[in-house]
Amino acid sequence: MTVLRRLGLTFIGVLLAGILLFMYINSGAQQAASYIESRDLIRLLKQQDAIWDNEVLKSRIALTHNYDPLVSPLHEMARLWQRLDAIESEPGRHGPSLWEAQRDEYLKLVKEKTRLVEQFKSHNAVLRNSLAFLPTGEDDIQGQFARLPDTYRLELQNVAIDTYDLLLSSMEFAQLSSPDIAAEVLLGLNQLEVNKERLPEGLLNSVEVLRRHIGVILREQPRVNELLLGIEAIPVADRLDTITQLLEKDQAKAAAQYERNHVYLLVFATLLVLILIWLAIRLVRSFAEIKRVNNALQTANDELEQRVEERTRQLKDTQSELMDTARQAGMAEIATNVLHNVGNVLNSVNISADLVSRKIRSSKAQGLGKAMQLINEHADDLGHFFTEDAKGKLLPGYLNQLVEAIAVEQQGLTDELAQLSKSVDHIKDIVSTQQSYAGANSLLEPLVVSELLEDALRMNSGALTRHHVTVIKEYGEVPRIMGDKHRLLLILINLISNAKYAMAGVSNHARNMTLKAAVIDGETLQISVKDEGEGIAEENMTRIFAHGFTTRKDGHGFGLHSCALAAIEMNGHLTAHSEGPGKGATFELQVPLKLAEGEP
Repeated sequence: MTVLRRLGLTFIGVLLAGILLFMYINSGAQQAASYIESRDLIRLLKQQDAIWDNEVLKSRIALTHNYDPLVSPLHEMARLWQRLDAIESEPGRHGPSLWEAQRDEYLKLVKEKTRLVEQFKSHNAVLRNSLAFLPTGEDDIQGQFARLPDTYRLELQNVAIDTYDLLLSSMEFAQLSSPDIAAEVLLGLNQLEVNKERLPEGLLNSVEVLRRHIGVILREQPRVNELLLGIEAIPVADRLDTITQLLEKDQAKAAAQYERNHVYLLVFATLLVLILIWLAIRLVRSFAEIKRVNNALQTANDELEQRVEERTRQLKDTQSELMDTARQAGMAEIATNVLHNVGNVLNSVNISADLVSRKIRSSKAQGLGKAMQLINEHADDLGHFFTEDAKGKLLPGYLNQLVEAIAVEQQGLTDELAQLSKSVDHIKDIVSTQQSYAGANSLLEPLVVSELLEDALRMNSGALTRHHVTVIKEYGEVPRIMGDKHRLLLILINLISNAKYAMAGVSNHARNMTLKAAVIDGETLQISVKDEGEGIAEENMTRIFAHGFTTRKDGHGFGLHSCALAAIEMNGHLTAHSEGPGKGATFELQVPLKLAEGEP
């Protein structure tokens, strides 16, 4: 019951802490949502709008076509509104639909005002251009009038006066734009139209240009005035005042919510403090209990340490015994592998030694002894013996043939002895290789793979001949490599020997063995030995390389195991594949390709 009560109080405390944290964050968010920046942005927007209107009015009376001042306020208003919209679009400040309505209305008004300002710029530019031309056009007319003959000038004096009055009326219309002034300008244009037939050609062209410009002023000035009134009538400032009122209402609501949050924070904080005080009292009361439990735990810990020390000592003793047993087992395995591999090579040694023995027993050197016996019997009459005796006449030819036969025989014995010496060297290297398994480094030397395969075949030649095995050689283009000769030779001898034994019981077809050597992807040397023998059952494929596993009655299961170890020592791997019993088997050795120096 006490545990349940503590868990309940803990849950209530955590709940109160969570509520306090939530309300603090919420209160902080309301407090952080200051509306001062928003009102400042609206004030700046209204200032820029007033500057915009002011620049429009200044452009109305200016004699320049530079409208950059009309563009800058618009850009600044867009930037300020973007900041305001980012602030006011935050969740929790307004109703989304309310703010979107105000925003859309403001953007609509700014867009309409921008459209009118653009029209104003276009029409006002045309108007300003014509107004700027009037003094120049009048000066041109007066100059041409002054160059006329006196009699002609007096006749056209009223035309010069009419153009000057028309200029003044046009300038006045540009300032006031009243209907009376417009009628006066039209009257002046009609008078010029009546009198233009009396004007000389040069003066007529100048008067026509002036008339066209005054016509532009008469057309564009009312349009410009209408656009100014339209621009002034767009209530952008009023819309900003409406947005300001919305902000003030929202700020009042936020302030009220902030005050309520503070009251709630005070209440919940008080409850949390009371719970903490109660927990502190309970904690103080628990110190004695904790101390008692700690003392009991310390006693139990001391006893446990003693038991652990005793158990550790027993484990060390057991580990030492296991290490001795493992060392002895490893030594036995190494010795077994050495004996097995040496036994494979001893077959070749026995064959070579038997062949040398048979050649010595049947040596042609015995004929030399018989020839010398005949010579010794006729030592006193050798000349008569070699010339007159039938045997003596044949003896020199016999001796020549005997010398040649002895030379051939000696060469054969030399070759067999070399092969015998090579096998003995390989036996020594097998022992050295087995030592490398115990940590010695392997020796890499340049090798020709085809020669290595031929050496392995020679060491198994006697057995292959006795079992009538035909060897099919498919050697690819393999460059000289750097490799461990005796590890590779150990693997090849074992694989060839196993293939030969696998075909020992075959009688219904030829006994063919295929040796292949190739380079795979330019990085891997692959050597395969394929037989057409008894095959491998599927259940034996996973343990074919296990130590001690064999399917032969007189086998011991060390050969393939040692081959797999040797392949691993060369950073390669040995694999076996068979379609099943009676379908032969293929063993593949793959090792990394290391080219000998000088090979491309």
